Amino acid sequence: MALFSKASISNGMNPYVFVVYRQAFATLSLAPFAIFLESSKTTSLSFTLLVKIFFISLFGITLSLDLCYISLSYISATFASASTNTIPVITFILALCFGMESICYKQRHGIAKIMGAIVCVAGALIYAFVNGPPLHLESHKKVDYQTSIGTSKGEWIKGSLIMFLANTMWSLWLILQGPIMKEYPAKLRLTTLQCFFSCIQSAIWAISVKRDIAAWKLGFNFNLLAVAYCGVMVTGVSYWLIAWG
Repeated sequence: MALFSKASISNGMNPYVFVVYRQAFATLSLAPFAIFLESSKTTSLSFTLLVKIFFISLFGITLSLDLCYISLSYISATFASASTNTIPVITFILALCFGMESICYKQRHGIAKIMGAIVCVAGALIYAFVNGPPLHLESHKKVDYQTSIGTSKGEWIKGSLIMFLANTMWSLWLILQGPIMKEYPAKLRLTTLQCFFSCIQSAIWAISVKRDIAAWKLGFNFNLLAVAYCGVMVTGVSYWLIAWG
């Protein structure tokens, strides 16, 4: 996902438009399965629950994806992928704040959780803020990792912080999935609804930010492959698997 997205955005595709098409592909790919495979389920969908799903989609999916793709304008696909390792730690910290997790300070597994969280966050911060020496790929050629992707130190830190915020939104989404699924256990329908709401929200955001019609053109090229893969596989399939998990 990180590689395809980075390549598409570097190719000139607007990140906000990318999210809209991605969520549209996800909704269209999930809808038939949600209709036919869960047709026997009689789970009611109240207005209050619909509002909850709408706002979970807004913060956990729409904001998370838009922030993620904005950050890809400043950082590499490698760092974007590596930074996702902070999601379990952020999720764990948020779960502590919401009272869903607890730490036993006097037991080994409690200490392991704390140490694991510290090491993970420290690694991400070092990756984001410490500019290492140039990488010598060949004896006659010096390649600076950050310079090679056309990113200054300030932009690199900016992109890292935006990605961290995107991961925080994603972690919040993971936490809120549990309570929502107790009210609405139809996993496919729930995932489809969230993708549908996210598509609408992303479209409103994209139109308000980017009103150039040319930015919305999608031909038979790599951009189409990128949004189709990210929509069907990364959003459609993986969101459903996350719901089961």
